[in-house]
Amino acid sequence: MRGWWRELAGLVLPVDCAGCGAARVLLCPDCGDALSGAGAGPVRPSPRPEGLPVVHAAAAYEGGVRAALLAHKERGALPLAGALGGALAAAVLAGCGEPGAGAGAGVGAGVGAGMGELVLVPVPSTRRQVRARGHDPTRRIALAAAGRLRRAGVPARVAPVLRLRRAVADQAGLGARQRRENLDGALAVCRGGARLTAGARLVLVDDLITTGATLAEAARALRAAGPARGAAGAAGVAAAVVAAPAGAFGPVRSGTRTDQKSCE
Repeated sequence: MRGWWRELAGLVLPVDCAGCGAARVLLCPDCGDALSGAGAGPVRPSPRPEGLPVVHAAAAYEGGVRAALLAHKERGALPLAGALGGALAAAVLAGCGEPGAGAGAGVGAGVGAGMGELVLVPVPSTRRQVRARGHDPTRRIALAAAGRLRRAGVPARVAPVLRLRRAVADQAGLGARQRRENLDGALAVCRGGARLTAGARLVLVDDLITTGATLAEAARALRAAGPARGAAGAAGVAAAVVAAPAGAFGPVRSGTRTDQKSCE
């Protein structure tokens, strides 16, 4: 009920820009542009955890992007899921080697022909986090991204097949090595999950990457469940996030990259 009331309130009550505070607008043009996905590109945390798949991010985790992600995740600004999902969709397409048009330009318009089905696998939140927040932010953004991709002609769906198999500590305040140790072996594919994703191109999705420990553990769990195809068609999985630290982006942040294979 709390989540329902939050969503209703966000639709009918005046709000300020979640990114910069501009009056009476959910996202101002500048903050919307920051989430357009125009700068989507590969990111690599340093040090890079073992097993981390290739990760693409839509934007740098700073300024209005950071504020919008926190507003959606921690303050229940649920209508932001559309813009964040558009950014995530652009990151997914960037990982496919497609020049993903930004959220404001119609993500991946016309690129769906010949592309196999993409299955977005959200990183799971703990039950305690979902209860505290009143919603699962990563799953909500993933659903919005899949919808944006389908409207652009790219076959996509969400399969929340990962689960926590044991308790983990809050990651806040932990360093890279501590995060890896905290998450080691913590995730698994739920019963029947391998069947739900069989034959599809798997893309792990999250709202944010910091050290990469969470995505590395999620990728390990998917690989342990059986053969998987990444978004580029190779064995394994790929990953996409809304945002990453600015310093994690590679030297090329445009949609044109010669080292990425096509999804086709």
